[in-house]
Amino acid sequence: MATPPPPLRRATLLLAAVLVGALASTARADLVISRADRRVDLTSHIVRVLSSLKVENVGPDPDSQVLLSSPNIQAKNLAAIRAFATEGKVKGPSTVLSIEVVQPSGAPPELTFFSALLPKPLEKGKILHLDVLTVFTHSLQPFPEEINQAEAQLVVYQDSAHYLSPYPVKVQTLAIRLPGGRVESYTRHPSAKLVDSELKYGSSEELPPFSYLPVIVHFENNNPFAVAKEVIREIEISHWGNVQITEHYNIAHGGARLKGEFSRIDYQSRPYVRGVSSFRNLIARLPPRAHSIYYRDEIGNISTSHLWSDSKKTQLEIEPRFPLFGGWQTTFTVGYGLPLQDFVFYSDGKRFLNITFGSPIEEILIEKLIVKVVLPEGSKDIEVSAPFPTKQWQEVKYSHLDIVGRPVVVLEKPDVIPEHNLYFQVYYKFNNISLLREPLMLITGFFLLFLACIVYMGTDMSISKSSPSYLAKLQWDEVQATVQKIQGIFEQCLAVHDKLEASLRDLSRTGDIQSCKAARKAADAQFKELSKELKPLLTSLQSSPQSYQIWPKVEDLIIKEREMQEKLMTRHSTVVDSFEKKLRGQHLENRIALQQQKIAALRQEVESLLEYISEI
Repeated sequence: MATPPPPLRRATLLLAAVLVGALASTARADLVISRADRRVDLTSHIVRVLSSLKVENVGPDPDSQVLLSSPNIQAKNLAAIRAFATEGKVKGPSTVLSIEVVQPSGAPPELTFFSALLPKPLEKGKILHLDVLTVFTHSLQPFPEEINQAEAQLVVYQDSAHYLSPYPVKVQTLAIRLPGGRVESYTRHPSAKLVDSELKYGSSEELPPFSYLPVIVHFENNNPFAVAKEVIREIEISHWGNVQITEHYNIAHGGARLKGEFSRIDYQSRPYVRGVSSFRNLIARLPPRAHSIYYRDEIGNISTSHLWSDSKKTQLEIEPRFPLFGGWQTTFTVGYGLPLQDFVFYSDGKRFLNITFGSPIEEILIEKLIVKVVLPEGSKDIEVSAPFPTKQWQEVKYSHLDIVGRPVVVLEKPDVIPEHNLYFQVYYKFNNISLLREPLMLITGFFLLFLACIVYMGTDMSISKSSPSYLAKLQWDEVQATVQKIQGIFEQCLAVHDKLEASLRDLSRTGDIQSCKAARKAADAQFKELSKELKPLLTSLQSSPQSYQIWPKVEDLIIKEREMQEKLMTRHSTVVDSFEKKLRGQHLENRIALQQQKIAALRQEVESLLEYISEI
């Protein structure tokens, strides 16, 4: 047999110490277990032990309870324990027994005791058939703790070949069901026998109380070790006909951690060889009439999922974006809707939600499950009935068109397994008139909106014509119109200046003095006409109180343009006179050079003033 890991060796020594202390203590002799058959299921990472006990009262007095014991190192991983009893020599319909943790006087502290309370005391000589189901988590320890991509996952399980009980056991057997694959080693006793995927330890007889015989099995288990660090399950009730379920998962592979690098090529080519220890999908069994099912994560919708449904079930195959090896984790969200009439009922003046507590995903261990039941706004007198203890409190959630918010019942439980996927009930009172609240709010809102539009369209929102602001606006509009006309006149003046310049160029080219004089005469006529048009505009602009900013610039513009006009006329007369007297060459250029410089400077100033006035 392979050497067990150090934690298991220490656990074996501890259990041996427990055995010595337990045998020294006084055990109850009223009850005797005439037969104990145990079946341990190791096909999953969740360990299930079913103990079928035949209990007989050999004492003089009736007994109302049966004590069950478990080592503390196992009890700390106990997720669920249930007991079913039938009185009589032949098994019949069983009764579910209530179980509570007790600490009998004189019992060893290294053991945890449970009391299965009988519906009626077991009389002297009577026989009780008792089936006890215990479910453990984190009881399969990976060994080795790290493996590479191509290696299979090996785990170690430790138990006792003898049924650990405070009562004498006459006959007992143990059968361990393995998932298949290779078995590295197991504790060999004379009665041990491995057949296919089942390890049997044969009949042991006349065992004293607290009898213990250590058993260690080292075997291959590549089934998904799906461990959810936290699951938030929100159940939102709408009395318009729907129950919306939203489940947020944070799932990790709880098996042997992956060492080394991951090769996607090797995994894609031979996934069942180069990724045998990983899992790439999970199965969720949803209620039969689930609809509007979605599966997404932070990135968006995940299309690698498959859905099958019929009249009896709805099965969703969830495939993450990448395979999960030991130590890897992923997060995702699953949501779906359910018909209201299938899960919300009415009884004794109250409505109640009747729905399962746990996750619909198969063989998943949830280390922390938070279930939030969002009731309709206006619900009151809220009560919760759960089949097991949970931490409970209430919150308030605000959604669209809510006023006081929706009451939220929150239930929290650690170490949730498939056996906890039982029905629980949330009772509340809800008035049907509250259903009309949101439609009435919408109708009222649209009515007020249309009424506001009608009032707005029928109201004169313009400024009064007698108000100072309105008059000021009119005056400013008049100033703008006048300034635009003045700008147009000065632009025409500049165009006349350009024509005079062109006539001088033609004179120097052709020598036609008469044509140049005709251009001068036409320019004089245009200047006079423009001056007549400008005069009333200047008078109007000067009289307006809104022109205080622009009037000084207009005055400068008038002065500069007139000065430029005079210089241009003087230059024109000088050039024509020189041509008539036939004075050309250097003498003519000297006479007009200074005039030309002054005209160019004045033209630049006039254009700058026009641009400034245009910006104002």
